[in-house]
Amino acid sequence: MSSDSKLFDLTGKVIIVTGAGGLLGQEHCKAIALSGGTPILLDILSSSIEKLCNQLNENYQCDSIAMKIDITDENQVRNSCKEILKKYGKIDALVNNAANNPVITESQHSSSFSRLENFSLEMWNKDLAVTLTGSFLCSKHYGTIISKNTNGGVIINISSDLGLIGPDQRLYSQPGLDIEQQPTKPVSYSVSKSGLLGLTRYIATYWANQNVRSNAICPGGIENNQNVEFISDISSRIPLNRMAKSDEYQSTLVYMLSDSSSYLNGAVISVDGGRTAW
Repeated sequence: MSSDSKLFDLTGKVIIVTGAGGLLGQEHCKAIALSGGTPILLDILSSSIEKLCNQLNENYQCDSIAMKIDITDENQVRNSCKEILKKYGKIDALVNNAANNPVITESQHSSSFSRLENFSLEMWNKDLAVTLTGSFLCSKHYGTIISKNTNGGVIINISSDLGLIGPDQRLYSQPGLDIEQQPTKPVSYSVSKSGLLGLTRYIATYWANQNVRSNAICPGGIENNQNVEFISDISSRIPLNRMAKSDEYQSTLVYMLSDSSSYLNGAVISVDGGRTAW
């Protein structure tokens, strides 16, 4: 980093964020815009990103666009490259954030659909298609463009603490149900989030000569209107004794996207309140 560089500065950088309409995706986009970058918002639901895009452009005077894209469709990803290059002339970074994360809601407590012995191949394929295959396709196409930059760029994969450890299924258990009926965190979530770590390390070595750095963030759970019992239960398993706030990953992401992390490559950073330290 040169002496006149600004820490956490993303000025002039065009950064793609997949799953931009989700809880974390929105925070990623805000952090990029706040740091001077231009987030390109991708999501399969246009309604979830158009309003956000307008807010970012108004509040941070950036030049963001929102694009409705199914990242599991390679043609859509490929075609979006042309649109982005036509408008911006480059892509500097990619945040692979999109994922399927099934919520074990009250209505699902009577169902054992999520248990391994009952989990359908259809749901398995769907979850892996979004989280893992989608990240592969985005890395393949957007990453190729990034690799052609004179100064390279960055690919960040948003994994999970459950990409590092197995889910504690006790968090989802319900009193009065036989074990065969107890809800669980689906196997596809852990497998796809673990797979992102492999993708991270592969890309870290693949485009290293083009100065494309690839790293992963493993966030912990975010407090988001879950029931009080669940929040208390999971908090007791975290050294900081609480879940994360939705904006507590912003600074880590900006650091990893900025030139301040110019020697960070192939890293897996857990930001989970210490949960994976136990």
